[in-house]
Amino acid sequence: MATQRRKRAPKKVAPKRTIWRTLFWLGFKLSLVVAAFMVVFGIYLDTKVRERFDGEKWQLPVMVYSRPLELYPSQRLSQTQMLRELNMLSYKQVRQPHTPGEYAINGNRIELIRRPFAFHDGADGARGLRLTFNGARLEGIQSLENQRQLGYAQMDPVLLDRLNTEDREDRLLVRIAEVPDSLLVTLLTTEDRDFYQHGGVSPVAILRAMAANVLAGRTVQGGSTLTQQLAKNFFLTRERSLWRKLQEAYMAVLIDYRYSKDEILEAYLNEVYLGQNFSQGVYGFGLASYFYFGIPVNELDIDQVALLVGLVKGPSYYDPWRFPERAKARRDLVLKLLMDHGSLQPAEYELASKQPLGIITRGQMSYGRTPAFMGLLKREIQSRFGADLLKQSGLKIFTSLDPIAQHAAEQAVASGLTLIEKQRGKKKLEAAMVVSDWHKGEVVALVGGRDPRYAGFNRALDARRQIGSLVKPAVYLTGLSNGLTLASPLKDQPIRLRGQDGQVWTPQNYDRKFRQSVPLMDALASSLNVPTVNLGLQVGLEKVVDTLHKLGVEQEIQPYPSLVLGAVALSPMEVNQMYLPIANQGLTQPLSAIRAVVNSDGSTLYQHDQTAKRVTDEQASWLTLFAMTKTVSQGTARALNAKFPGATMAAKTGTTNELRDSWFAGLDNNELVSIWVGRDDNTSAGLTGASGALQLFSGYMSQRGVNSLTLKMPQGVSWANFSRASGARVVSDCPGSLQVPAKLAGLAEPMSCGSPAPRSALDDWFGGFFN
Repeated sequence: MATQRRKRAPKKVAPKRTIWRTLFWLGFKLSLVVAAFMVVFGIYLDTKVRERFDGEKWQLPVMVYSRPLELYPSQRLSQTQMLRELNMLSYKQVRQPHTPGEYAINGNRIELIRRPFAFHDGADGARGLRLTFNGARLEGIQSLENQRQLGYAQMDPVLLDRLNTEDREDRLLVRIAEVPDSLLVTLLTTEDRDFYQHGGVSPVAILRAMAANVLAGRTVQGGSTLTQQLAKNFFLTRERSLWRKLQEAYMAVLIDYRYSKDEILEAYLNEVYLGQNFSQGVYGFGLASYFYFGIPVNELDIDQVALLVGLVKGPSYYDPWRFPERAKARRDLVLKLLMDHGSLQPAEYELASKQPLGIITRGQMSYGRTPAFMGLLKREIQSRFGADLLKQSGLKIFTSLDPIAQHAAEQAVASGLTLIEKQRGKKKLEAAMVVSDWHKGEVVALVGGRDPRYAGFNRALDARRQIGSLVKPAVYLTGLSNGLTLASPLKDQPIRLRGQDGQVWTPQNYDRKFRQSVPLMDALASSLNVPTVNLGLQVGLEKVVDTLHKLGVEQEIQPYPSLVLGAVALSPMEVNQMYLPIANQGLTQPLSAIRAVVNSDGSTLYQHDQTAKRVTDEQASWLTLFAMTKTVSQGTARALNAKFPGATMAAKTGTTNELRDSWFAGLDNNELVSIWVGRDDNTSAGLTGASGALQLFSGYMSQRGVNSLTLKMPQGVSWANFSRASGARVVSDCPGSLQVPAKLAGLAEPMSCGSPAPRSALDDWFGGFFN
């Protein structure tokens, strides 16, 4: 009985509440771990987001601009030249201009609305102008706003090039305020209609995309917001995985929390990938607008906007150059979306969808490509600032290049060489041309060869060839600086000189004739060799060398007699620098291609100092320039006098031994031009300075237009009469006397006609030399 009454021991069974409690705590701990991970990971992602968004988002290219075209009444500017400038600026011709970047032609008038632009000396807004032309001149400027006559206006500069610091990415930064509303509406309608409502991730868009894909049986729509796309482009790879998608969503939420919708949209507008320009990707709508259409983004028409937005889905798949029909279908689909959502009227849709794609040639982007000038610019940047300047993001470099002058120079070289080869039966001729504004010391045009787009050997900078008679103005300047006058007689008689090697040198004039005696001015105008040699020996070869150095020739020069006939090798650029003080009455400065450098924040880092320094005598330099005008009116360049009657220019022709090199240097009241024509292998070109390089100068001035040289006498120079036989100053009524400008200081009182001529310094020198 006792055994029967013994209670059985209960079985040990864990209560269900204990299991659930364990699972609960386990889940709670895991949740804490996950939450902690998400918090830590979120902090990490947030740090990455802030580093990118708060700092400099992109490494932007260096923008290189031409000079802004300055407009003023009576300037040398034809309607054709103005239209070419507008074409380089990608202005659009319309019936009546209403927005910046548009122009209309009405007879001899052009009406335009200039684009706003941030110049190096300050920003200037859009401006309506009416330009009236009279032949080769701009007759008047009128404001379209108030109809007032203007004395001055300027255009926005031409974008010459973009120097990229990134190897793979290229973009043109735009601010959201610069983007037209049509682009913003089209982008949001097509890619993210709920952009301003969602918090970075849109569940509505995800569900809408899922439904559309199910109905279509394939992926036809994505659910990613613009913010998610931006997060992916900024921070993640294109890998298709759940982990990447989670990171993308998390970052999108953080970005949306940290930054305003406009900041996010602006970043997207500049970051989205929209095409490929050879090895570089085209990023952002700012650059894509130039890449596909050659115009700023704020001037896009709605059909152009639709194409760019359509490319977001797949720039390669919808490449308008490779697949134009596919690209047009995509563009029209975007236009239809706009119509369906009320952003485009049916009539507007019909008109826009009928437009051709209207894309430019791939890779051109309407840049004014000038590789020879860019070569000069990069050398100046290297020497002035060092290579690190171009590593700075978003710089703007304003240059002195004048696209109108550059076009005229390129055409003159190409057509001139072709004509010379045809007329004279020549082959394989090459040329180089440098054009400078001699008042400012700026290079305004530069051509390195007959193919202006060739980026190889730059003859304007690197082809050093003997300059022949182009050296003579330096010899005559030396004489005029040392007591001689334009009327001083120079002996033109046979001369024999024995060099240090024992060789006898007998210089000859080009016509093999001797004139016994010739006035200094006539000897320079006719480029006579023998009188020049005599003059060089008279004043001293060391002084001639010193003058050349003062004029800007930097290389070492040996004082040999052959020097005065051009036995010195220079490039066309160095020749232009050498002639600059002669054009500018003894003042000079290093020729420059840079006007200003502006930082990404708009502050000026550098501005060209146009202060010139005196290197040669003012009066002697002016007299040399005056004598060079006689080269055009009566000397070796008199063909120009026939081509441009009534115009005053100064010039000098140059020819080297065996007609290897043809040279010319000439100037009008604004520009100094130096030209070389020859062959790269240094064989005979068979051309003199007049039959070769002068022809290219003539072609340039025909297109450019001549501004007649104004010769204002400097103080201390006046007209005087001189005896042709003795060079002595005589009274004004002496028969056969020569009237020329002369330095009054040290000049003797005029003699009567019957007075015996004093023995000249040249006679004394020759007597001593031969005795």
